[in-house]
Amino acid sequence: MDFLTRLRAAAKAAGLHLLGSMTLALICAGLVFSIWYPSVFASLAGGRELFVLVVAVDVVCGPLLTLVLYNPVKPRRELARDLGFVVLIQLVALGYGLQTVWLARPLYLVLETDRFRVIAAPDVDVRELHNLPKDMQPQLLSGPMTIGLRPPKDETERMKVLLESVAGGRDYAQRPDFFLPYTPEVGLRAVQRFKPLERFLNAHPEQRKKAEDVSMLHGLQVATLRYLPVVGREDWIALLDTQAQIVGFLKGDGFIN
Repeated sequence: MDFLTRLRAAAKAAGLHLLGSMTLALICAGLVFSIWYPSVFASLAGGRELFVLVVAVDVVCGPLLTLVLYNPVKPRRELARDLGFVVLIQLVALGYGLQTVWLARPLYLVLETDRFRVIAAPDVDVRELHNLPKDMQPQLLSGPMTIGLRPPKDETERMKVLLESVAGGRDYAQRPDFFLPYTPEVGLRAVQRFKPLERFLNAHPEQRKKAEDVSMLHGLQVATLRYLPVVGREDWIALLDTQAQIVGFLKGDGFIN
């Protein structure tokens, strides 16, 4: 068999492999971006870049190896062994990549005093999460949860956390023993810190249309919406209704005067 004939056969096999790899990548993307990194969390927690890097390498390398190894004149058993080895390597690499994405996933959106903070799996001691109520514990197929924080029990506890955080240790949002379910009562504790959305829109007029879309979706008026900054990998704000419930997110720096 001449080179061009083998190349055409190998290209066809690699094309089929690429199609299968892309289909699998789309299924994985559905899992990652609908559950682990939903909505704006792909930007807030850096999931998009990590997933694209992992999957792109996997999707490209598998078909390339098929292009190199495929030869129709090989015995069927040898060909199956070679291609099976390629697929095995690809699946192992994809599994490792998905595990990396899962281990870095955002677990909580925590209401601090005057902001929300994204807390990812590496930010907490996962062993301490087992002490939380079952409905506050992260699950394999669960996305990030919005939660609040209880106040320190006394001055001793407050000073302990303060000194440890100043020294580079964990702050309240990294300590599961301070976590509380995000109820209207918990949210409204920070109501005096809420900022009128118009203040943000005056600084970011390009976001007004999106703000109007969010308010219309929830049957609200833009004038009634408030916001708090969200601390993550990018600058976003959380939009809040009069009951301190999050109704949407807008991109932009929320720490404006």
